[in-house]
Amino acid sequence: MKSSPLLLLLLFVCTTCAQQKKTNDIRIEEDPKNYTTELIVPDLQIPWGMAWLPDGSMLIAEKRGELIHFKNGTKTIIGNVPEVYNRNQGGLLDIELHPRYKENGWIYITYSSREGTEKGGNTALIRAKLENHQLTQIEKLYKGTPNTTRGHHFGSRIEFDRDGYLYFSIGDRGNRDVNPQDITKDGGKIYRLNDDGSIPKDNPFIDKKGAKKAIYSYGHRNPQGMAIHPSGAIWVHEHGPRGGDEINPIKKGANYGWPIITYGINYSGTSITDITQKEGMEQPLYYWVPSIAPSGMDFITSDIYPSWKNNLLVGSLVFQYLELIELTNNEVTGRKKLLDGMGRVRNVRQGPDGYIYAAIENMGIVKIIPK
Repeated sequence: MKSSPLLLLLLFVCTTCAQQKKTNDIRIEEDPKNYTTELIVPDLQIPWGMAWLPDGSMLIAEKRGELIHFKNGTKTIIGNVPEVYNRNQGGLLDIELHPRYKENGWIYITYSSREGTEKGGNTALIRAKLENHQLTQIEKLYKGTPNTTRGHHFGSRIEFDRDGYLYFSIGDRGNRDVNPQDITKDGGKIYRLNDDGSIPKDNPFIDKKGAKKAIYSYGHRNPQGMAIHPSGAIWVHEHGPRGGDEINPIKKGANYGWPIITYGINYSGTSITDITQKEGMEQPLYYWVPSIAPSGMDFITSDIYPSWKNNLLVGSLVFQYLELIELTNNEVTGRKKLLDGMGRVRNVRQGPDGYIYAAIENMGIVKIIPK
């Protein structure tokens, strides 16, 4: 018996609805309390970025514009840090060391920069070296344009892949109807550069007239988490609107749909769009409704946490916990609360010693120690 077009449409809609429900229908479990915590770096306000130097000391980016070197219990403020546009979500953002830092000494930093003729700021990427507690040899690698006085959606995270390419994010800068879907404009994008700031020859829009050649993917809202999957792929999460935070493995040249498709609504409760998927636009691997306001992300590869290994950690600002996301064949199969109620988790990183460190607003950086 031949199926009618209407029946096929209904089957498609039902299947799609079931898949969407499955994607978001995993309840979060309570904190297992199978660990203890130790406050490693106290008295921080909004610790956005953190990285470890080869001697085990830490560099910490405070959003207000301070770069802190923490060693043996002592904080030292690093000098010659560029002035930041410290407004709302803007400020000193992420920090990452070059994969061959011991050889070349390069440190990469994103921040909201005032540089430009317009008022306000936009996200910039620099690299510099650290000498005598000063940033030296500062090089600007990228600066989003134009500046705007809007104080939100700067991004920003930095990550190197295993081939040495540098990825970083810039949010849509609050101009959702213009920036994310337009590859001739900055904002709402994941960018890929060589380590010196030059454009890789195989970037997806290198031959597209008028395009920003550094763009690797587009249609993003405000990626505030970025990490390397154990397979080597770059994953990000999107800080969505009211509902519709997303986890997205990043594909070359892909369009992630914002704001044409979304599982979220406006903060006011009104609709952004009535569609959640469209041909040519990527579906999220996972999305949250309600939003958790994600910030910071890392994969657990350490043998210190055998039951957590190869799973994903995401900080929640609104619910004030660290979320452990269990993965099976790149599908979310479970969720657990960690650090429940300790505060707004701004960032999470697995340190070179294999331990997990979480940056918590108005507290500091805590180390998670399994029992």
